[in-house]
Amino acid sequence: MIHKPTLYLLGLLLSVAACTQNKPAADEPAAFREPTTGAAPTDLTGLAVATFAGGCFWCTEEVFEELRGVRQVVSGYAGGPEQNPTYEQVGGGATGHAEAVQVYYDPKEVSYQTLLDVFFVGAHDPTTLNRQGPDAGPQYRSVAFYRTAEEKQLIEATIQRVSTARHYADPIVTQVTAFTRFWPAEDYHQGYYRLHPDDAYIRSVSRPKVAKFRKAYPAKLKQP
Repeated sequence: MIHKPTLYLLGLLLSVAACTQNKPAADEPAAFREPTTGAAPTDLTGLAVATFAGGCFWCTEEVFEELRGVRQVVSGYAGGPEQNPTYEQVGGGATGHAEAVQVYYDPKEVSYQTLLDVFFVGAHDPTTLNRQGPDAGPQYRSVAFYRTAEEKQLIEATIQRVSTARHYADPIVTQVTAFTRFWPAEDYHQGYYRLHPDDAYIRSVSRPKVAKFRKAYPAKLKQP
């Protein structure tokens, strides 16, 4: 299925113009090419889970997938009351859900604080209300979901620290919301970045975001 048709066509024009520079997956580390299954790990022993929404989940899924200590990332929907939402319903903006990712990680290898740092600085722009780049609507809003009072405090402290450091010119508008439920997205969304390196949206929108993350956190990446 085509993700955001109008933007897809725009991305197609951009990718065709840049085809000599963007050879299929030529700049992708070999260790990052295999997608995950799109389901929670069968063995959760020793793992923790975090949930974030930061625009199109194709982009945020890949960023967290490449982070050392992360075992699995699942794309899906969170933040709204709709039961068993579909991509088409969420895309319409009326379900209350945002495109989100559920991150299963080993806290002995990567801390929740590191996930927050990556989310607020490397994964998306937390200053754009209901928008990430060309994608507009409440389904693309920025949300950090917390499961405990400690996580809420860490999220709020991170927002304050990033704001004080003036990392962004505009104020952070990320919602800090109690986690309720996560609905996995359809199978064809899982691992989309890795499975479709030639997709126009991946080339023109997702790939620059992932490249920015890699440049900002080289020491945090999984080794090929």
